[in-house]
Amino acid sequence: MPHQADEADGTVRNGLRLESDSLGQIGVPADRYWGAETQRALSHFAIGDDRVPGELIRALAIIKKAAAIANQRLGRLPEEKARPIIQAAEEAAEGKLEGHFPLSIWCSGSGTQINMNLNEVIANRAIEITGGKKGTKKPIHPNDDVNLSQSTNDVFPSAMNMAVITALNDRLLPAVGQLRDGIGEKAGAWERLAKTGRTHLMDALPLTLGQEWSGYVGMLDDGLARIRVVVPWLSELALGGTAVGTGLGAPERFAGLAIGFLADLTALPLVPAPNRFTVQGAHDALVSASAMLKTLAVSLYKIANDIRLLSSGPRCGLQELILPANEPGSSMMPGKVNPTQCEVMAMVCAQVMGYDVAVALAGAGGMLEMNVYKPLMVFNILHSIRLLSDACGTFLEFLVKGAKPNEKQIEGCLDHSLMLVTALTPLLGHDRASRIARLADHEGITLREAALRLKAISPEDFDRLIDPRGMTGPAKSPQKSPKKDQ
Repeated sequence: MPHQADEADGTVRNGLRLESDSLGQIGVPADRYWGAETQRALSHFAIGDDRVPGELIRALAIIKKAAAIANQRLGRLPEEKARPIIQAAEEAAEGKLEGHFPLSIWCSGSGTQINMNLNEVIANRAIEITGGKKGTKKPIHPNDDVNLSQSTNDVFPSAMNMAVITALNDRLLPAVGQLRDGIGEKAGAWERLAKTGRTHLMDALPLTLGQEWSGYVGMLDDGLARIRVVVPWLSELALGGTAVGTGLGAPERFAGLAIGFLADLTALPLVPAPNRFTVQGAHDALVSASAMLKTLAVSLYKIANDIRLLSSGPRCGLQELILPANEPGSSMMPGKVNPTQCEVMAMVCAQVMGYDVAVALAGAGGMLEMNVYKPLMVFNILHSIRLLSDACGTFLEFLVKGAKPNEKQIEGCLDHSLMLVTALTPLLGHDRASRIARLADHEGITLREAALRLKAISPEDFDRLIDPRGMTGPAKSPQKSPKKDQ
């Protein structure tokens, strides 16, 4: 019979409790709830410092609870076993067993050791609840009872999707939304403050500072919409497919029942996947989620670099924005203050873009009935969500809220912009307007002086047409015909 060979009796010696699996016995720290498979994984996958994210642990624990309820309803798990499993799973989901999930994320590509860590911890805690002895697998077995009707191959992808949806809903969407609103407030406050526009980093037509920042609002609105698009795809769960998608080992009604309980427990729109072979052989929904995070990172990178450029100075740069002075900027240069929130946002975004490359490669690496890059994918996506959420929070609090326009500098740049000559083009034509701009630039004089020197336009028409604030909207038709060259 399975699980009987070399079965341990929970004996404690020298602070170690004997546990067993199909490979035999092994010592486990007596005060830990994990079992033999987790202990082996601690030795075989001692890689880096990246631990299994708490969001994934919670999702797995909730799945174990829902599975126990479904198995009990289906008559597969007696109440005396289901009750302690449900209680132990609830404790794990609530973080009460936090010290008992020690594994590195860098383990089996299927996540088997992580799933078994949950099974073992819940089983031993359930045994303890019943008054039994940890390590005996009696009356609760980690495989036969906690993992009943399940395989790592359907449980782990379901937990990945649930963890990502929860992190998006609870962390990222609120953080991006708050940043969007903060930038939107500035855009509204500055909607009439005209400034020099720039294309190719060269002077261009004027716009308002509010219009410029409204572009950032639109980028974040689009980013939020894109992220929301992927949630329905992530909500299609593999649970019930067991090892390869056929559902062998699970009752026919298990998937519908268990996922229904999951939806009730989490308030998430979870449903059985229409095709379990699709969601077990590939994780395209996660690849899409990562791509949307990358796109958001691209937007935030652009926003941060725009603000960094506009605030450059304070004396020798564009200096159109004044940013909060949060900390000294140099260990050597007294009084220097740097745009550190822009810099950290850019670094976070670069990291997220790199994570997405790894997720794409991992998603493409699935073979036949299973993808074996699951831990990498979920870790990168959850870490991206955490980084972006935190960076949006600090960017809002320590930059956006305190940002101010340098109105004197903005006014000076605007008044000296050669591209205001564009307003004369409908009246004079492109070539004649170009001659005015070239003369002004070559002689270091104003556009007005150049236009009058060339006798291209009357002083009255120049003053009427060159209105920087009036140029921040659709063009008005000229009221007079052009004068001939003299």
